[in-house]
Amino acid sequence: MPRATPPDRRDAILAAARSEFAERGFAAARMEDIARRVGISKAALYLQFASKEALFRALIDMLIGATLPQLIPQGFGDIPARALLTGLVTTAITRITTGDIAFVPRLIIGEGRNFPEIARYYHDTAVSQGLGLIERVIRHGVARGEFREVDARHVARSVIGGVILAAIWRTVFEPVGAEPIDVEAMAAAHLDVLLNGLLRQEAP
Repeated sequence: MPRATPPDRRDAILAAARSEFAERGFAAARMEDIARRVGISKAALYLQFASKEALFRALIDMLIGATLPQLIPQGFGDIPARALLTGLVTTAITRITTGDIAFVPRLIIGEGRNFPEIARYYHDTAVSQGLGLIERVIRHGVARGEFREVDARHVARSVIGGVILAAIWRTVFEPVGAEPIDVEAMAAAHLDVLLNGLLRQEAP
């Protein structure tokens, strides 16, 4: 069993891993280089994380655990679904294009075919949880009479599609010369299309 890691040491390892994976990708990242960034031996790193995959999983858990609570309140109560969806999409697009998690979709798309285990883990944690949050918001809006009766599962995938495109554009296309996106404007346009499709229209 791995030894218990002091919180500051674990935080330093995860920060170093984030930098290494962001710069080099999964395949090219090396445990010895991550250990060097922290200032420990490779053997010491392996005492805490049995493999590079285990370290990547721990990093995803940390990043997702820090991001998801920012997207939406734990309980919806009487909060309008429109406000919930607006906050969720705006925060998600901002975090995934400018935050410390921005490199992850690029890595998963670029290397997931060669490393299906990390793609599956990202799907089962980040993507599934994100879709679940969005589905809850959609159903909340339908129950309140704000949104039309829609298929929440497929609508959730449409919502998250715009978020992922923003991440890919910022981290893959912009570095090779594509026109930079205005993150706030893209979030606003995505919400405009979503809400105009979802909001229940009053009969004339």
